Amino acid sequence: MQVDAVYHRSDAIWPFTTVGRPPQEDTSFGTFIHQLTGDLIPTVLPGIKAVHAVDAAGVHPLLLALGSERYTPYSNDQQPQELLTQANAILGQGQLSLAKYLMIANSDDCPQLDLHHIDQFIGHVLRRCDWRRDLHFQTCTTIDTLDYSGSGLNRGSKVVLAASGPELRTLPTELPVDLRLPDGFNAPHVAQPGILILQGPTCQGHDSVPQQTMEQLCSFFKATDSINNFPLIIVSDDSAFAAQTLNNFLWTTFTRSDPAQDIYGIESFTDTKHWGCRGSLVIDARRKAHHAPPLIDDPAIEKRVDALGCKGGPLHGII
Repeated sequence: MQVDAVYHRSDAIWPFTTVGRPPQEDTSFGTFIHQLTGDLIPTVLPGIKAVHAVDAAGVHPLLLALGSERYTPYSNDQQPQELLTQANAILGQGQLSLAKYLMIANSDDCPQLDLHHIDQFIGHVLRRCDWRRDLHFQTCTTIDTLDYSGSGLNRGSKVVLAASGPELRTLPTELPVDLRLPDGFNAPHVAQPGILILQGPTCQGHDSVPQQTMEQLCSFFKATDSINNFPLIIVSDDSAFAAQTLNNFLWTTFTRSDPAQDIYGIESFTDTKHWGCRGSLVIDARRKAHHAPPLIDDPAIEKRVDALGCKGGPLHGII
């Protein structure tokens, strides 16, 4: 193709799409792809029953999966084993490899569990996960090009949250009566059973500042404190918004955090290179200095576009 000239009108409005919070134009594509590939997943990934990339979380940040455990069916001590093999297979398979948070559960623990009932699936995982053993990180790896939470373009980390075996806890639905928070953290809200969202101080300055702030939060508590009845704690810029709906929680938590940089824990430890925590898992889902700014619609531009579709406008009857 040879281009001799490009013409444009003065003060033109250019048609284009942006990738922002779902639902977007690719939402329908994702649904269609799930329908096309759903039956093929078990043939490509042995042991995997189903996968679901969560659109409300931005698709690639959160992947749910149902696997199976066959390694030691005679053992009374059930814990994720084959699930970890299957998780690695998922993270090495095509577009599935873009997943940042992978939650995988043993389908035999609850045969009727449906990946598309996202709140129920997350609750199933939270009732069974032991944060001392069931978190598995991949660091200094590639992430989706559109993900801005990592350390650079296409650079970030992944984490597998694996759940297998009997329930370890009952998920609370109300705030502890004796809940105390350190200075700078306030407005606690229960997003769904077992998930507590706190409002933290705004991230400012150097990259080490968020880390210091989160470590101060975690060190404020012991693993025996009542806040640990919530296996998952999210720190956000607006806890009321993040807890208002399931979709708000998914969008806030999984788009604004990089596992290796933003996961902390109460009484955390490292044992033979394995990281875990004895208390609650804590995710820093606040906006960081290196994050892309939020996409905000320009009302003036929207008004001009709408005018094009009014009677007498060039796009009347089209938009």
